[in-house]
Amino acid sequence: MRYIKNLLTVFFGIALLSSCSASKPSITANANNACSNLLAFSSSENAVVIKSASLVPAGPVPAVPYQPPYAGTLASYCRVDGVIDERIGEGGKPYAIGFAIALPEKWNGRFMMQGGGGLNGSVATPLGSNAAGDMTALQRGFAVVTTDTGHQGTHGFDSSFFSDQEATLNFLYQAIGKVAITSKHIVAQYYGKAIEHSYYMGCSTGGREAMIMSQRYPRLFDGIVAGAPAMRTSFSNLADKWVMTSLATVAPKDEQGHPLVAQALTEQDKTIVMNGLLKQCDAMDGVADNMISNVVGCKFDPMSLACSATKKQACISPEKAKAIKVGFAGPKNSLGVQVYPGFWFDTGITETQGIPGLLNPGFHPIVGKITSTEMNVDQEAMAASTPSAFVGDSAYWTLLNTFSNNGGKLIFYHGVSDPWFSAQETARYYDQLVKDNGGAEKVYQWSRLFLVPGMGHCGGGAAALDHLDMIAPIVNWVEQNQAPEQIQVTGQAFPNRSRPLCPYPSYAHYSGAGDSEKAENFTCKYPGA
Repeated sequence: MRYIKNLLTVFFGIALLSSCSASKPSITANANNACSNLLAFSSSENAVVIKSASLVPAGPVPAVPYQPPYAGTLASYCRVDGVIDERIGEGGKPYAIGFAIALPEKWNGRFMMQGGGGLNGSVATPLGSNAAGDMTALQRGFAVVTTDTGHQGTHGFDSSFFSDQEATLNFLYQAIGKVAITSKHIVAQYYGKAIEHSYYMGCSTGGREAMIMSQRYPRLFDGIVAGAPAMRTSFSNLADKWVMTSLATVAPKDEQGHPLVAQALTEQDKTIVMNGLLKQCDAMDGVADNMISNVVGCKFDPMSLACSATKKQACISPEKAKAIKVGFAGPKNSLGVQVYPGFWFDTGITETQGIPGLLNPGFHPIVGKITSTEMNVDQEAMAASTPSAFVGDSAYWTLLNTFSNNGGKLIFYHGVSDPWFSAQETARYYDQLVKDNGGAEKVYQWSRLFLVPGMGHCGGGAAALDHLDMIAPIVNWVEQNQAPEQIQVTGQAFPNRSRPLCPYPSYAHYSGAGDSEKAENFTCKYPGA
């Protein structure tokens, strides 16, 4: 009897395997044909050339720079690579808007455009990995597109394309609009039906692009997530230079008399500053946990740590305390006008990994080496005020009623310890957005800002919970009208800890009962409440 049972098992197993094996080539062939058929795609709106269209077999999720590896695998998908508006530009250099689309086998009806980084210049793998939590957008079934925004760079900050007018305009705003429209047509053609919901997600340059979408293309996307947006880049670089120059006043000099800014503060100095900051602001959220959640309410003054005749322990020199205070206050011109916001004091200011914190100044990829202890803010601000800086910037247009009236939802997030773009700048923009669109109660129906304590530029932080999933909140808001009252985060810095991110200007406050390592025991509290 057992023999017969085993024989039947083997027989039916072989039959089933044969059946699957027989049908699989047909399925694969159909998918291959549908994918390769996109080589013939054409558009009446843009000059599009599809360079390649082929199936990518199932496998592990490709590594993403500066992000931990994603668990699970990627199912097979059709990858399409193409260009828009190929041409020969300034100096005989070839230009085109490059893009790549990932079309998953099991599509969920959603489309996501993934933002860029730095000055772009390369086509990233279309995964939808920005603030994706445990699973990329592609793994979830989104069709995903990426673009180089119209030029090829030798590195992430290659600015040589600025000599070409069209390439500059493409980078600033044109390319993302063209790629969005073109890729939507490709997605619809491939699946034979219209996209149900469209999303844009990006951080840094991708965050700026996300804002541009809400401002210049308010009907293209239903949901937008803008992380640490690279607004007023010339001025943010000026602010970084301001901090470094302020620290240069207390730094030792090299043989040429140039300040060694990286040595301005000793490790002991930085420890004293961090301990003083935590002592004053850590427990303002109801629990001492090496995190500063009430960042807006934290009014830390480095001068409180200055050594004196009566204070000789756990202190730093008055000169160093002043240098830190002046630097973090942000640059002002000769009339006392703030030209860029300052930086909040947070746990990431002494960060050494990834992008160093503001109190660990080293070589800045844009600012370069600091050679002076003085800075003419008037001249620097004038130099930063170039026409191109305003044409493609996202910092000034705050009237978004076309976007909101069309049902659009917009989430901002920003690491409080971001040393490149101050979180105060994003808060400033959001405050103005609220004023220009009918007040907080009205704007909260379609836009919210979430500050991430301890997090650096788009991620990282030795004392940060930077494992964010912004995909689920924006999808739920757009499709279920469930506004994000809280967004739960975790991180490698505190493996057993979870916290809620709260809509600005509220912050996560411990209720006083239950495990303080669990997000469920925190509520969102407004300053002064």
